[in-house]
Amino acid sequence: MRVRAAGINPVDWKTRAYGVFMGEPPFVLGWDVSGLVEELGVGTTRFAVGDEVLGFPWFPRQAGGYGEYVTAPARQFVRKPASLTHEQAAGLPLAGLTAWQGLVDIADVQPGQRVLIDAAAGGVGHLAVQVAKARGAYVLGTASAGKHDFLRELGVDEPIDYRDETATASDVDVVFGLVGEQSDLRWLDAVKPGGLLIAVPGGPSEAVVAKAETLGVRTSGMLAEPDEIGLLALTGLIEKGDLRVHVDQTFPLDEVAKAHEAGEGGRVTGKLVLTV
Repeated sequence: MRVRAAGINPVDWKTRAYGVFMGEPPFVLGWDVSGLVEELGVGTTRFAVGDEVLGFPWFPRQAGGYGEYVTAPARQFVRKPASLTHEQAAGLPLAGLTAWQGLVDIADVQPGQRVLIDAAAGGVGHLAVQVAKARGAYVLGTASAGKHDFLRELGVDEPIDYRDETATASDVDVVFGLVGEQSDLRWLDAVKPGGLLIAVPGGPSEAVVAKAETLGVRTSGMLAEPDEIGLLALTGLIEKGDLRVHVDQTFPLDEVAKAHEAGEGGRVTGKLVLTV
């Protein structure tokens, strides 16, 4: 695939700094890609040369999304919806599959359930809000007060200012935790017995598991994986008008360091994307 745009995610700068999945450098970062089919392997019939596609290849193995070309199995790509730019499409795969696999495959969110999305204005969060709404959930979302209008535009029913230490929630069926241990511990108190907290970055800590057990709350970790079915579900929501990808900033590939600095600052609304 000839890459036109590559999404940036927290796992990128964590891998750059700590190795994470790929050990010591050198390695090429990037897993979210959108572009054009350049060449087909033997037996590949799903696409034709020139098709516009998006994908999430090889994760957590090296895919080399920060580059001009990516090769991967055809079923790690789907057709790009015509309504999306390549920049928007590149912001979808990892974040969207994290939301889909967490809320649909793990939590099996049902109509009328109360779902709290932590960091609801972020790259994963803003897509998770829309996935939960598409499932018929009542959605609570945390963000700073200045982002509450954005949350309402996404469909959040009850915005919560996480900076307000007195802010609470209650009777929640699912917490989608996208921040970490201290925030997970805080929102556990909102989950009703039998409910579920999904701790995405790093999985549930020992402290979270211990507190959850005393409250009768289930916990789960997760790691997104390449998933054709999930990508088709997400692009289906886009084509129906039920999901949109918000791109906060784009950077040319040779300014990737600036892009990482912006992401590590923790104030991004939606996605950061590289253009190739």
